[in-house]
Amino acid sequence: MSRIGKMPIPVPSGVEVKIDGTTVTVKGKKGELTRTFQPTMIIKQEGDEVLVSPANDERQTNAYWGLTRSLLHNMVVGVSEGYSKKLELVGVGYRAALKGRDLEMQLGFSHPVLVKAPEGITFEVPSQTEITVSGASKEQVGQVAADIRKWRKPEPYKGKGIRYEGEYVRRKAGKAGKE
Repeated sequence: MSRIGKMPIPVPSGVEVKIDGTTVTVKGKKGELTRTFQPTMIIKQEGDEVLVSPANDERQTNAYWGLTRSLLHNMVVGVSEGYSKKLELVGVGYRAALKGRDLEMQLGFSHPVLVKAPEGITFEVPSQTEITVSGASKEQVGQVAADIRKWRKPEPYKGKGIRYEGEYVRRKAGKAGKE
């Protein structure tokens, strides 16, 4: 029995859920998301709630029960409120700027790094050292933020690099000099 899977998913006003077998489409003010789930899951809408239940009592089906419910809940929240991740640039000369819809960063390379905004993702640059990645899909927002962070992961000696907001970077002592 899945504690998460048993919980109903509340559908806020302004969000439309369309269930076609195992394919679910969710529309809201932030966009539209579609996903196909395992055929062993029964997804049904009752009033302003969506319920997920397993079709049989097999171990693998129970394993997908909570996952299916979580993914559906993330879709509903994404199209109604949206998701965002904040990144910080730490380092001398590290800065970011918007170039149309795309993101241009100076990260200590001999050339600027240009990151194209995928469909459904928007970048914001409140200051030169802050980047906000936002969109309706939690999975896509997290992936784009991780791809940006990959350009310069925070290093442990000076702490320079791109880090998530509030991320703690463990620092190491440098070389011990001659005594």
